[in-house]
Amino acid sequence: MTHRRLISITVGSIPKIGPRPNKLTRRLCLEKLSLRQIFGLFFPDGTINNIRSIGHPILDERGDVVEFVGASIDVTEHHRARADLEKAFEEIKRLKDRLHDENLALREQIDEAFMFEEIVGASPALQTVLSSIVKVAPTDSTVLITGETGTGKELIARAIHKHSQRSGQAFISVNCASIPSGLIASELFGHEKGAFTGALQRRQGRFELAHSGTIFLDEIGELPAETQIALLRVLQERQFERVGGNRLIPTDARVIAATNRDLKAAIASGVFRSDLFYRLNVFPIHVPPLRNRKEDIPMLVEYFVKRYAEKARKQITKIEKHTLELLPILSVAGQHS
Repeated sequence: MTHRRLISITVGSIPKIGPRPNKLTRRLCLEKLSLRQIFGLFFPDGTINNIRSIGHPILDERGDVVEFVGASIDVTEHHRARADLEKAFEEIKRLKDRLHDENLALREQIDEAFMFEEIVGASPALQTVLSSIVKVAPTDSTVLITGETGTGKELIARAIHKHSQRSGQAFISVNCASIPSGLIASELFGHEKGAFTGALQRRQGRFELAHSGTIFLDEIGELPAETQIALLRVLQERQFERVGGNRLIPTDARVIAATNRDLKAAIASGVFRSDLFYRLNVFPIHVPPLRNRKEDIPMLVEYFVKRYAEKARKQITKIEKHTLELLPILSVAGQHS
């Protein structure tokens, strides 16, 4: 709270104001005006106090000035507090404008960034991945995508398909880890009627559905040994047999595989075939985790805020800078928890 200190109060007749009144005093008396002014009181040590003076004339019955009542109050602390408050507001406005500019810049980066589908970022680590997509997409080479769970391996596979000559054909995705080992061969290659209990009719497999298009085999490291042999034959001879059948079916599906496992370690332990690995690993792409490309986090935040704000029909104009600074820390903590 600002404390006001009373400097002086002058009440009396005009002659008591002084033997030689100054111009301001004479004008106030002659024109019967009230006084309101703020002036600086300078001290020998160089400090300045702000003084507010107020006063008004007292008139007699004839309308002449007989007294002048006034007071002077030290308002230095009030002025300092007001100046600090104005300075704080200016700083807030400056930071707000800067934050607005930074958010606009992020939106421009998102619009200008090198992206495929929903792949957002401009970090060197991600640029390496995107550059690989550009190189391999126009070809028919088999691609092996490696990376931790949640790094967006399927997005990379879809981007390759989208920018290939097969983009007008089907993109068939198979999660090998989610299918029971006894059914994976039927799921991939189809089966004939009566091939096993419950096979009441002929069924096409994913490779037939992906003919002339792309088949994405996610979690390829989870394939059982017998299915690995069948897949190797497809990659070598470009043909397969349905489960329970004896007719060779040609396939023109491009194969893109992905795994979060260390396949070389799996080969060493005997759970993954080395010849299948080398057939799959024609063009390897490693997708880095977010902790290795923290500079992409602000762009990702802006992208998702914009995306979901539109869905929720809300207008979000800014993201606090402090929030953006916390996200890289939280993302690393989350990955190590």
